[in-house]
Amino acid sequence: MGETITYVRGDATAPQGKGVKIVAHVCNDLGGWGKGFVLAVSRRWPEPEAAYRRWHRERAGNGFGLGAVQLVRVGPHLWVANLVGQRGIRTGRSSGAPVRYEAIDTALATLGGHALRLGASVHMPRIGCGLAGGRWERVEPLVTARLGDRGVPVTVYDH
Repeated sequence: MGETITYVRGDATAPQGKGVKIVAHVCNDLGGWGKGFVLAVSRRWPEPEAAYRRWHRERAGNGFGLGAVQLVRVGPHLWVANLVGQRGIRTGRSSGAPVRYEAIDTALATLGGHALRLGASVHMPRIGCGLAGGRWERVEPLVTARLGDRGVPVTVYDH
């Protein structure tokens, strides 16, 4: 029943294959959007950044926070999922990585529901492993459990 993760070389903002696709990536909980994979997202589509900034600005009443998911439509069969899975950002004096695996897990579970409802495949870089400082060997089992095991096809892109 489950789907295994497919690894490809390429750009996750140019997802491969047919059908409805969701490009998923991890954001921080500070409203910051300016480094890493989000720059590639913004070069291709303005909507996810604008939606994320608005979501953060109006966070008092909309559920924004660790583990939350925002689905932004960027084309007829294409969505971007902003997953809040990073606590703050890494600075010179901060200790430890900003990644929050439990928040990524929660967000992936929600994303799985969206993907099944839309009949979509999910496309992502190695989420949580860039600026968030996470380790793929901790993230991959979450992707498998929350998406692959529920029958959602996942493609992970390595540049």
